[in-house]
Amino acid sequence: MRFRILLILALVLGMVGLLRAAPAAAVQYGQPDGYGHPYVGLVVFYDEVKVPLWRCTGALVSPTVLLTAGHCTGFDPELGFAPAYAQVWFDPGPIERDPAWDPGESCEGSFTGYPCAGGYWGTPYAHPEWTGYLIIPNTHDIGVVRFEEPLPADATQGQYGHIAPEGYLDRLATRRGLQDVQFTVVGYGLQLVRPWLLAERTRYVGTVSLVNLRSALTDGYNLHYSNSPGKGVGPGGTCFGDSGGPVLHRTEDGTEVIVGVNSFVLNANCKGAAFAYRTDISDSLEFLLEFLEGFGIAP
Repeated sequence: MRFRILLILALVLGMVGLLRAAPAAAVQYGQPDGYGHPYVGLVVFYDEVKVPLWRCTGALVSPTVLLTAGHCTGFDPELGFAPAYAQVWFDPGPIERDPAWDPGESCEGSFTGYPCAGGYWGTPYAHPEWTGYLIIPNTHDIGVVRFEEPLPADATQGQYGHIAPEGYLDRLATRRGLQDVQFTVVGYGLQLVRPWLLAERTRYVGTVSLVNLRSALTDGYNLHYSNSPGKGVGPGGTCFGDSGGPVLHRTEDGTEVIVGVNSFVLNANCKGAAFAYRTDISDSLEFLLEFLEGFGIAP
């Protein structure tokens, strides 16, 4: 099954100019996060001449590594290439757009704000088996952004995301059943698609519930969670621009661990069914470990 059937959650930068304002109450079932998760950032990806391509969300897991989705960092079959650069902002928002920049324009000019300046520049890398297509169930939809120099601690108030150990979700579902497992989703994506588009560049947080770990669309690789008000525990849900953002579970000692990165939805209105690629499986953990070791970064 390819991505033309499924809808990835990245947001094309050129769409931003087409969005119009709407009441703040009509968010994607969440609320502004403020500094609740300061290590979660808005990420913009660029081609070789630094023309912005799309935006996603990511979580800083070390001073030099940001975790996000493979379809944000990797090869795009429609463009025929992978992004060459990435830039991340950790401002809780709203992040204002530089009025001097126009969609399709290179950021090589003298810009002072988003999406060309004000963030931290890095290099994107996708899982080596990411093909550019969401081939179900194992999409390999995981990637990272690497920074040449450690980001200053005050960029994220000294906080970093923690990745859950292997098999975490399987043990959790077995112990608690599927009805009462809740997650936190954090991202800079659209807050609303219908009846109007609302796209604050603001870090939002919401609550969702586990739907399935074992189905044709999940099969141990993807996490299916609720994405509509009144479905599961709510309020919460993800939409375009939330790609790569963390799905978090709170452990018994109060620590939040990353169990997945937001990947795709089945509905263009961001309703009903949403999926994250699991980070607690060997495919993800081995990629991250090999990546870290390859650059001499302590895991």
